[in-house]
Amino acid sequence: MGESSDESKFLKEFYIPGYVLSPEESFVSAPDVPHCPVLVFINSKSGGQLGGNLLLTYRSLVNEKQVFDLGEETPDTTLRRIYLNLEKLKAEGNEYAINIQERLRIIVAGGDGTAGWLLGVVCDLKLSHPPPIATVPLGTGNNLPFAFGWGKKNPGTDRQSVLSFLEQVKDAKEMKIDNWHILMRMKAPKEGACDPIAPLELPHSLHAFHRVSASDELNKEGCHTFRGGFWNYFSMGMDAQVSYAFHSERKLHPEKFKNQLVNQSTYAKLGCTQGWFFASLCHPSSRNIAQLAKVKVMKKHGQWQDLEIPSSIRSIVCLNLPSFSGGLNPWGTPNSRKTCDRDLTPPYVDDGHLEVVGFRDAWHGLVLLAPKGHGTRLAQAHRILFEFHKGGADHTFMRIDGEPWKQPLPVDDDTVVVEISHLGQVNMLATHDCRSKSMHDPTSPRTHTDDQNSDEDDSGLDEEQRKFGAADTFRIPDDVDISRLS
Repeated sequence: MGESSDESKFLKEFYIPGYVLSPEESFVSAPDVPHCPVLVFINSKSGGQLGGNLLLTYRSLVNEKQVFDLGEETPDTTLRRIYLNLEKLKAEGNEYAINIQERLRIIVAGGDGTAGWLLGVVCDLKLSHPPPIATVPLGTGNNLPFAFGWGKKNPGTDRQSVLSFLEQVKDAKEMKIDNWHILMRMKAPKEGACDPIAPLELPHSLHAFHRVSASDELNKEGCHTFRGGFWNYFSMGMDAQVSYAFHSERKLHPEKFKNQLVNQSTYAKLGCTQGWFFASLCHPSSRNIAQLAKVKVMKKHGQWQDLEIPSSIRSIVCLNLPSFSGGLNPWGTPNSRKTCDRDLTPPYVDDGHLEVVGFRDAWHGLVLLAPKGHGTRLAQAHRILFEFHKGGADHTFMRIDGEPWKQPLPVDDDTVVVEISHLGQVNMLATHDCRSKSMHDPTSPRTHTDDQNSDEDDSGLDEEQRKFGAADTFRIPDDVDISRLS
């Protein structure tokens, strides 16, 4: 079906000529500079057939060479090539390339893991003009897209649906969000396997596939040290246990997990079978957060303090975005009394602070469905430290941005340490339905008294540590099935 003149004019606003994308392309007389040039990255293995169908639709609407299948080429390779070519063209005085780079936006279609992958790559590449990113929800939870107004239901893949999404991208506003560095250290086992956890069982965002190098100042002899990062949340306890059961089931029977509604239904059933709704009866007290770990928070620079965790808390969430477990907001909006008495603020996504929330069980979690429901507000902090010592449990469950793993705990007198600290920011695209709040929005008054965006913590970091992840770029190893990220 041919394009109407109006549609053709609209699509030119997103079109990038081939010679801008690749040095191998021959120069042609450039059309008018597009208002909103886009690079589109699609996880073709996400959302069942949706990813593949979306790939075909986008390639039929814009230059097919500006639409990339993440199953064929990694985003770090793609962006490095394109930006090197843009810099070459700029050095030659090409004004068109300069305008393209200034206006460039990225669309990424996939689950939260795929979106986080792209965000990490853009963060690590230290691009001269980092493009803001819009996210298409193709996963199960879709917390990242929902937080910025892109919805949480899998989208249509037909021509009209994609045109409508492109219209939203063109009109979207830019918003900065914090990103968080996470370090995990544990002693190397004296006996048994070299690695305490099978590499493929750890989230890609922890770079567990390659431990930090011997030259990394965080490396300690006799220890395994992993580092990586996250955008939305780190959680530990029963919620991560249910998520781990879901991912394990999907890994065993991938053919049963092709539909978003089926996935969500299966997730809810696992919440019951894992005892999350009857945690007080099924869950041993040795697995409660207070029994598992000593938690410290740093609310102001350089001042660690112990965080008291109620004995009934079985799940703890360190939240960056107001979207968890399918779009719920565990922190809510503290009233004026809480703001005054405890110095609590709304959950800004660019204030350099995480919201730390606790839950007793799944019934406690259901209060989030109420208009003003929230979890147990524990703290807001820009650094958080978990120390695990030998206790009644030999493992717990952890989760980063939807990716869970089973974490061994100390069996001797050693310690497992997880430390989370503020790293930097990246640019997102948000629609008018955006749920996330910026501290720089005039309608969202800033109430923290210290400098939330202070970079003083970064002053002592080497170049390795300034990166979002541990690798040269935030990449997925070649032997990992990227369908795990959806």
